[in-house]
Amino acid sequence: MKKGLLIILSGPSGVGKNCVRQEIMSMKKIDLTYSVSMTTREKRAKETDGVDYYFVSEEEFQKNIDNGNFLEWASFVGHRYGTPKDKVEALRNAGKNVFLEIEINGASQVMSKVHDDRVISFFLMPPSLNALEKRIRKRKTETEDIIQERLEKGRKEMTMTENYDHIIINDKVERAAQEIVDIIKSKMKKR
Repeated sequence: MKKGLLIILSGPSGVGKNCVRQEIMSMKKIDLTYSVSMTTREKRAKETDGVDYYFVSEEEFQKNIDNGNFLEWASFVGHRYGTPKDKVEALRNAGKNVFLEIEINGASQVMSKVHDDRVISFFLMPPSLNALEKRIRKRKTETEDIIQERLEKGRKEMTMTENYDHIIINDKVERAAQEIVDIIKSKMKKR
């Protein structure tokens, strides 16, 4: 059995990674397994533990760092996020195509650690900085200070596209998702 693909979707906070990922995962004609990340942040209203994230304490997160069980991890606006290495590798070794939706720092860590031809990376870009700001504000989950911090970080992150295989503009969720799926299907055919 061939090892499954590792598909990385990244981009600035608020660009719509979650919406695009959900659209991709809802498509019946592509077989992907979503990698659930671990975080120390509080669960938002419509999120489910073990589906959107594994919501854990700072102590539990630190145990995973100490045990080397993250492909990547990062701190952002006072919280930590990470991708459990053991779960991802078990899925890939079982032939599953694993989909990671992660922040840019985390994507860089994964791409520096996983060196095989079964990795494909996507950088999701907003159509403009104004569009990014509107998306962040529409969530109504952050204070003005956090919004400004996210926007400043987003400006810097939008200059880091050279590390990715593909740059996708998220002007419409359905279109961006379809473009990503078409590229993944092409890579799957080359197996």
